[in-house]
Amino acid sequence: MKKIPRSSELLWLFGVLFVALGVSLCGKADLGVSMIAAPAFIVSEALASLSSFFSVGVTEYLIQGLLLVILCLVLRRFDPRFLYGFAVAVIYGYTLDLFLWIFSGLTLNAVWLRWVFLLLGDTITALGVACFFRTLWPLQVYELFVAEVAASFRLPIAKVKLGFDLSLLSLSLLLAFTLFGDVADFNWGTIGATCFHSIGLGTLVTTAINSPLIAFWGKFLDKTFDKAPRFPRLAAHFKRG
Repeated sequence: MKKIPRSSELLWLFGVLFVALGVSLCGKADLGVSMIAAPAFIVSEALASLSSFFSVGVTEYLIQGLLLVILCLVLRRFDPRFLYGFAVAVIYGYTLDLFLWIFSGLTLNAVWLRWVFLLLGDTITALGVACFFRTLWPLQVYELFVAEVAASFRLPIAKVKLGFDLSLLSLSLLLAFTLFGDVADFNWGTIGATCFHSIGLGTLVTTAINSPLIAFWGKFLDKTFDKAPRFPRLAAHFKRG
C-alpha cells in the first residue's frame, strides 16, 4: 500500500485533535481519566467555584507551564525551544475545552454506555499519542519533560516515563484526597460505576491498555503515513530550537 507522503505536519494535527477528543470522551464517561489528564480535571473542579476562567483546558496548559518551570530547574538551563511545547499545550488546552463543550449537553445514564465511551476515548487518545510520536513538530510539555530528563541524565527513557507516570498518579491521588475534604463521604463500593474526582477504576483500565493501544496504532500509522515533513526547514527549526 502506498503511503500518504510527507505527513509530519498532518500527524501533528491529528495528535492534537485525537488526544483532545479522546480525553474529553473519557471525562464524559465519569469513570476516571488517565493519570496524565487527571491533575487538570481535579484542579479545575477545585477552582470552579472561584472563577469560570479555570476550565479543564486552561488548567491543563497552566499545569504544563508549571511543569516547564520545574524542568528548567531540574536541568539548570533554559532552551527557547521549550516554549514550543508550551505553545502546543495552549493549543491542546483550548481544543480540549472545545470538545468538552460539544459533549456538555450529552447525558450518559447507563453504566455500560459510559464504559463504551471510556474505551472509545482511550482508543482515540492512543491514536493521537501514536501520531505525536511520529511527527517532527513540537510535542506537549509532558513528552518534552520525559525526553529531556532522560537525555540530560543519560537514563533509560522507559524508566523515566514510568517514574513520571507514577509521580502524576501520586499527585492526582493527593489532590483528589486533599482539595475537597469528602473522602469519607464517597461510596467506594460504587467505584466501578462512578469516580472520585476524576480518579476511578477507569484510570486503572486506561493505564493498563494505553501502551498496547499506542503500539497497535503505531504499526498502522507506519504502514499508512510517510513521516517526512512537508516543510522541512520549519521542522528543522523546531528541532534545533
